Amino acid sequence: MKRFCFLCALFFLSGLARAGVYETLYKDLPVPLPEPELPAIPDRTVSLGDYGAVGDGITDNTAAFEKAVASLTRQGGGHLVVPAGIFLTGPIVLKDRIDLHLERNAMILLSPDKTAHLSKGKVVPGISASKRKDVSITGEGIIDGNGQWWRGVKRGKVSDVEWNAFLRMGGTVSVDGKLWYPFGLDAYPDIAGTAEAQEKMRVHMVRFMDCERVLVQGVTLQNSPKFHLIPQRCEDVVVEGVTVRCPWNAQNGDGIDISQCRRVLVTRCHVDVGDDGICMKGGAGAAALQSGPCSDILIVDNQVFHAHGGFVIGSEFSGGMVRIVVQRNTFSGTDMGLRFKSAPGRGGKCEDIFISDTYMSDIQGEAVVFETSYADRPVGHDDAVASRVQEFLPEFSDIRISRVTCRGARTAVAASGSRAMIHDIVLEDCTFFYTETATRISDPAMIRLSNVRLETY
Repeated sequence: MKRFCFLCALFFLSGLARAGVYETLYKDLPVPLPEPELPAIPDRTVSLGDYGAVGDGITDNTAAFEKAVASLTRQGGGHLVVPAGIFLTGPIVLKDRIDLHLERNAMILLSPDKTAHLSKGKVVPGISASKRKDVSITGEGIIDGNGQWWRGVKRGKVSDVEWNAFLRMGGTVSVDGKLWYPFGLDAYPDIAGTAEAQEKMRVHMVRFMDCERVLVQGVTLQNSPKFHLIPQRCEDVVVEGVTVRCPWNAQNGDGIDISQCRRVLVTRCHVDVGDDGICMKGGAGAAALQSGPCSDILIVDNQVFHAHGGFVIGSEFSGGMVRIVVQRNTFSGTDMGLRFKSAPGRGGKCEDIFISDTYMSDIQGEAVVFETSYADRPVGHDDAVASRVQEFLPEFSDIRISRVTCRGARTAVAASGSRAMIHDIVLEDCTFFYTETATRISDPAMIRLSNVRLETY
């Protein structure tokens, strides 16, 4: 009876989605956006337990996932149900018309053994789909990336108790004592010759590449070795009601990265991560132009807690950003609120970007910031050299930001760069309570402030 009800609910929800269940979100937008089409998953279900899986947190279930996906694929697709339990596994590869559904109290725990993620000498994401149609991850369960076994740690970002816990895992401390690497661990083998080389091999947790009709709904994604959720070069993507979380100091712990996708909805998500919260990426250099821009994106009714930025464009967007609407989002405790970052060699053009009804509190740096000399600072590198390339320049323009309310930011609005790279930006009907600096803008012509209230103590 339980399985019958589950199937009926999925079938009903799927039918509603294709009939326009998100229609109300797309009404009265400042620029018309097409609603993404959701996956069509066949009305068929199998349980992971039917393929020999054991949810004891110890048994390796990689083969069980492979068998279950292969079985559903032969039948034309359907729902792979993960029941309550802790299912340790290596990488999971999804195929056409398959929904990975995690029931309440189900946890998929990615193996801390890095060799399990090697395929033909390369590391592969925890859960992935490439060049597939109609794929989804749904339910009320948790996907845990076991990121502590992958990430380097900066001594200055952890307490003595946390630092000693890492040392008990084994690993390698840098000569100056400022870094710990999960290299030379007591429990698991290495997959590279040096700590620095292995650091560059960290895997993303969930990645969809070149897929059509993707849904991620309801699940919790946590503790990724690197980025948590990356749809890349996908069309028709919905991310709804997802919780993304990891330690605040997790290096490169991005939450949701939308990369060169078309027709995307991100709604009712809760993000609390170690790097950018909800981020738009558009590739770097000439290759990005071939894939085209990030376009027709709606980001609405989300909450972002710790993150380097609540909503972010960059740093790579050579393919461009077109028709992005960001509405009714809350950022509480992020390093920056609305963050636009890039550099020569990485940049492109923004067109039709509308951000409104944004609520911020306890922002550690700038509430709104534009930067055009951004440089990466990987683990082990305190300094970074800005790019000297003079092509693919960022052009932050045609951006309208309205009805922002911010209580507590060090700086309300900041912009650094040339007028050629930052122009035609409008902030209107906003209120900022800042603690140190009202505005820090290198050229007043970059940004027009209209009915903007700036207050401090």
